[in-house]
Amino acid sequence: MERRQERDGGEGVAGREPGGRGLRLRREIGLWSAVSLTAGCMVGSGIFMSPQGVLVYIGSPGASLVVWAACGLLAMMGALCYAELGALVPKSGGEYAYILQIFGSLPAFLVIYTFVLLVRPAAIAAISLSFAEYAVAPFYPGCSSLPQAVLKGVAAICILSLMLVNCRSSRLATMLTNVCTVAKVFSLLVIVGGGAVVLGQGRGYTEAFLFAFHNTTQQPGRIGMAFYQGLWSFDGWNNVNYVMEELKNPKQNLVWALLIAIPLVTSLYLLVNISYLLVLSSNEILSSNAVAVSWGFLGWITYGTTIGCLLYLRIKNKNLPRPYKVPTVIPVIMLLASFYLVLAPIIEHPQTEFLYIFLFLLSGIPVYFLLVYFRCQPKWSQMATLYLQLLLEVAPTIKNVD
Repeated sequence: MERRQERDGGEGVAGREPGGRGLRLRREIGLWSAVSLTAGCMVGSGIFMSPQGVLVYIGSPGASLVVWAACGLLAMMGALCYAELGALVPKSGGEYAYILQIFGSLPAFLVIYTFVLLVRPAAIAAISLSFAEYAVAPFYPGCSSLPQAVLKGVAAICILSLMLVNCRSSRLATMLTNVCTVAKVFSLLVIVGGGAVVLGQGRGYTEAFLFAFHNTTQQPGRIGMAFYQGLWSFDGWNNVNYVMEELKNPKQNLVWALLIAIPLVTSLYLLVNISYLLVLSSNEILSSNAVAVSWGFLGWITYGTTIGCLLYLRIKNKNLPRPYKVPTVIPVIMLLASFYLVLAPIIEHPQTEFLYIFLFLLSGIPVYFLLVYFRCQPKWSQMATLYLQLLLEVAPTIKNVD
């Protein structure tokens, strides 16, 4: 395994420490690749799926634009908090690494348990099916419903292709991310251009903006659900923290990547939603609603806990060297926003999805004690792990090697 990593000359995801002291992740992601990673992960199918949901829950076009702007602001503040955490705890893994170090293994395990088994697979499936629908639609002109077998087949091929690319080479995956980011931003600019053309043609749309805030809801639960829809589209602002150990000059590039990528995406999203408001004729909530709800509920429990890690370090370890420090008011606002986004929809707009998600979260506790704490692991699982490591040529990094 080690010989292959040395022979790759930069293609593998791991390599020798200087002096042959152990294995570590290769630092191959520069500033602009980090920007592309952040923007490319944020700009996805969510922006094509969520605008109607935001509009339905919030009730008016003007308020929906306010929600989108607030979602961008929350993403920016969260990213700034994560930038400080990334500098304080320079490890890959994002929330898992921070919660593990501050609050221990059980909360960290529950994060991995829920995201790996529920949230991430559901999000990948929704995004892949959305991609398949857009890719297949030109081959079935005039069809109101596309063949499900074809959609699922294309989605499966998409998932498999991306998996193979990421397994083959981190450099190849980074190049693909850069290309896709350019393509997605170009697509959004096309939509913005179409909206500008429609606005220029008149059609009475300018008069509609006089009543932009008519029928805006004042129910906290529905406002929270609108934020779930919008923030689902902004998901990805924290992805650079997952590859912290692969960044070149991480303490400098992390902050700049977030400061460049997130304002760019936020401004594009606002323009895209203005264009959508000009041309939308249906208020039907898309099938992404369930995914947005599950992601919003679990995601903001996790984000709130992670922001708590930052505040804990501020109180308990005041003298830690901080290459970057966010104003204290920002993590406080993020923590309050997390409480609101988790509790308001449950209290005022309860759904059975919340109960199922909460029960799934609790189911991780006995799994943790059985498999992690008491280490009741069958031999076949250990053999399967070893076999997959040999097959995929991967190994854990080695820490604190003398």
